[in-house]
This record gives sequence, structure tokens and C-alpha cells, in this order.
Amino acid sequence: MKEVTIRYENGEKRTIAYGTRVNEVFDDLINGKKDNPVIAATINNELVSLSFKIEINAEIKTIQLYSNTGIRLFRRTLSFILAKASVTLFPDRHLVISHSLGDSFYYYYNGLEKISDKDIELLQREMMRIVKSRCSIERRVISYSEAINFFKKINQPATALLLKYRNYSKIPIYYCGGFIDISYEPLLPNTSLLKPFELYNYEPGFLLRYPNKNEPDKMAPFKDMPSLFSVYKEYKAWGKILNVNCVGRLNELSERREIKPFIRVAEALHNKKISQIADSVAMRKGKVRVILVAGPSSSGKTTFTKKLSIQLRVMGFNPVSISLDNYYLPNAEAPLDKHGKPDFESLHALNIDLLNNHLLKLFDGEKVEIPIFDFKTGEPKENGTPLQLTKRNILLIEGIHGLNPDLTPLIADDLKYKIYISALTQLNLDDHNRIPTTDNRLVRRMVRDHQFRGNSAEMTLSMWPSVRKGEEKDIFSFQNHADSVFNSALDYELAVLKIYAIPILRTIKPKDDVYNEAIRLLSFLDNFSSIPPQFVPDQSILREFIGESAFSY
Repeated sequence: MKEVTIRYENGEKRTIAYGTRVNEVFDDLINGKKDNPVIAATINNELVSLSFKIEINAEIKTIQLYSNTGIRLFRRTLSFILAKASVTLFPDRHLVISHSLGDSFYYYYNGLEKISDKDIELLQREMMRIVKSRCSIERRVISYSEAINFFKKINQPATALLLKYRNYSKIPIYYCGGFIDISYEPLLPNTSLLKPFELYNYEPGFLLRYPNKNEPDKMAPFKDMPSLFSVYKEYKAWGKILNVNCVGRLNELSERREIKPFIRVAEALHNKKISQIADSVAMRKGKVRVILVAGPSSSGKTTFTKKLSIQLRVMGFNPVSISLDNYYLPNAEAPLDKHGKPDFESLHALNIDLLNNHLLKLFDGEKVEIPIFDFKTGEPKENGTPLQLTKRNILLIEGIHGLNPDLTPLIADDLKYKIYISALTQLNLDDHNRIPTTDNRLVRRMVRDHQFRGNSAEMTLSMWPSVRKGEEKDIFSFQNHADSVFNSALDYELAVLKIYAIPILRTIKPKDDVYNEAIRLLSFLDNFSSIPPQFVPDQSILREFIGESAFSY
């Protein structure tokens, strides 16, 4: 019998039979860790399910439920079980996942204007029945033609269309109690781990609520996010205008050589929204003196601000931009994080007193000297840039802390216009698998950092968890304070970005800690047919990340 050697995290080595499944290797751990069970593993840094067969010499590590990866797989498995429950109860309905909303996924039934409380109760009860049944969830593979025919038969045209543009002979699927669906990451080994959760009626659809990752074993009270939801609704309406709601449909446009008109309309919708925001600012002309633009990493804040400046000029303003980066305190005065290192992401890394003093003086018509921060020395330069405002001037300040009231505590609220920007894609892979907005921004940042900042893909992927942590602390909690919200996502962008992203992701090897993230993103991007970068207009927000923009940065 052929044998392979595995090495555990503690350095211990063991010889096992070729084809042994992961759950057999970790049998004691799986049965022993009741408070935080093992739900998956990594084989040479690649994430696999517990039913995965080990066929090579490998370093093997456990993934527990209450880890960042484990929580992500928990949410994906919840979605899988909701789809199973829906097929059982409402086989003639077409369930579609739409987007995240706080600690929830938003769902709707295609063609159904609203769902009744009774139907929500039935779905919740069926999901709980599946959870209590401890039904095993198995990864299987079926042939390409079998998969295409199956998803057509069960009325999942988006999945069948997505597979049309793949050419693998074997398609991995997940099986649970007669139900089959695709998942692009491993699912939990059985349904008994899927608690707590809650279904919540949220017209015209409903929310699948899950625990916050900071308290993964209990449900937090529901917090409505109407501003963010209104943006998704608007963008869904754009999707109907563009007639594209899934990746397969986007690929179809590329195949038919109809992508150029699609891009023109997508960009025109962006420009129209920016124009509407400028109109909204103009309605408060004579009162608003400063526009604060905030958003998470790689949301396109810089290009948005430049495009907004053009529209403001059309409305009779003379916009002037100030960079928050120039208000950094000297490095020696920066606050420290829990590891004792300078925390440059903190609000208190900025000279807030000086910023507010300058703003008050500018609004009174006085001349000030805007500092110029030297990032090489870690201190402001000796001389700054003089600035004095006229009546036609309006200030634009862009930065991650723009919506935080503690940034401008001395400035009256009616003098400020606050804009939140993020890349909230409405595009799905198929009806049951969404594209996380985080992945959209991650691919943007990885391409931009490699193109213009000399950072490897490995460096960007390694930094991303700390970036996300800062966003949750300093940005997301203030998004409902915005006067306007702009969605910078472009439905075609990942088909362009993949051309740049795939070569740099392939530089990451199995020995690297972020290898699984690289493999996950490569698999994800493989769903898109490429779109040539030359099709992207030179004033597009996408140009901020791929280059050759009409704007200078």
C-alpha cells in the first residue's frame, strides 16, 4: 500500500495510507474540541474540507469554527442550508442571494414582490430541522455535462451559464440529504454546527442573519442600515438597466462582443450619480464649506473626489482639495498600537487641533499655511502651502476618518457635507454564490500596490487582515452618518483586473502562509472572461488601480 508522510503544527510527523481522509487524521481533535470544533484543514497551506483525501506528503493544520476562516465557512454553509430549505418548501420559487448588510445576507425570490411572515417562519423551521438532523455535508465531483444538465433541470440558469464558460472535466459540488449545490470554498462537515442564526423579513426580500464574529456563539440585536440598503437597491436597479446580474451573463456579453456598449453605460451611470451628488451639494450652496469623503481601502476615493470636483465646477463652485495625510503628527508623536508600534491608521495619528484651527480660519477668510508631511523623514516640512478661500471656494477633504465626528469637532454640522464611498458590487457568481465586496477591493488594492507601490501580492494579502480590522473600527461604524453614499463598483472591473492579478497571484507558492488566499482568488477570478484594459475610459475610477488615467495622483 502506498504511504504518505504528514507533519502536524507541533512538528510531529506521521506516516499514513495514501488517500486517508482529513477527518481520520484529526479524529481525536474533531471529537475532543466541543467548544471550538475543527471544521476544516489546510494541506500545504491550501484550505480543504474534512472529507478531503490526502495523497501527497504534507504539512497539515486544523481550522477551527471560531477563527476568521471558520466563521466565513460557517456563513457559506448557512447559505447552502437556506437554499436546501427553500427547494424543499418552495420548489417553484427562484431564490437569489443579493448582498451583505451588516451581519446578514440579503435574499429575495425572483419575481416575488414580498415574502410573508408565515413563509419566513416556515423557512426558519425547516432550517432548524436540517440543523437538528445532523445531516452530513459531503464534497463530491460530477462530470461537466452532468453538472450543466443538473443545474438547468433544477432552474438554476445562472449556475449553468457560469459553468458554460469553464472547461474542467470534473465539477466539485456539495451534497446534503439529496440536495446538491456549488460552493467555491469548503463547507462545514455537518449541519449540527449551524447555530445560531435568524431569518428576518426585510421587504421586498429577507435577511439571513448570523452572529457577529466578535461574539460568534450568539445573535446580536438587529441594527438597520437603511442608507446602505438604499445604495444596493439603486445599484440593483442599475443592474436591470445593464441587464447583467451574474458573471455568466457578463461573460456572454464578452463572447458576443457587446462589452463596449455595456462599459459605456456602466460608466455613464457612475457619472450621473456623481452629478446628482454635486446637485445635492449645490442645494446647500452658501452654507456648506467643506465636503468630507470617506471610505474603506481601495474604494476609489481619490478618483471620485477628482470627478466630483469637475461636477462642482459645473455647479459654479471652485473646489480646493486638502489631503488629510499632510496633517499627520510627527512619527515620534504617533499613538502606539497594542504591540507598541506606531498606529498610523488611528484618528489620533492626525493633528486634529491644527486641522480644526485651519478650517475655522479658512471659513473666516483668513490665510493659513497647509502643512506638507514628509513621509521619508516622518515629520512635516518646514514650509507648507499657503491657502485662502474665496466665496466660490469649497473644500474637499478625503480620508478614511472623514465621517468620524471627532475629526472635525469644532466645525458645525451644517457646514459639512459627508460622503461615504465603497465598492458594493451587485454582481453574483450565480444565484447562490455572491461576490464579497471585500474581495472586489482586495483585488483592486493588490493590482494598484503592485503597479505603483512596488508591493508584492504576498505583501498585500499579508497586510489585508489588519487593514480590514482598521476599517471595522474607524470607517464602517460611521457610514450611516453620510449625507450621500456613492457605489464605486463597476460590474465589468474584475474581468479587467484579472489580467493584472493572475500573474502576481501565481508568484505565491505553497510554502507561503497566504497561499490559500492566493488559490482562492485565482479560482474566483477564473470565473471571468477577460476584458481588454484598453476598453476602460481614461476617467474611469478603475484607472486609479490599473494606470493610464486622465487624472494625476
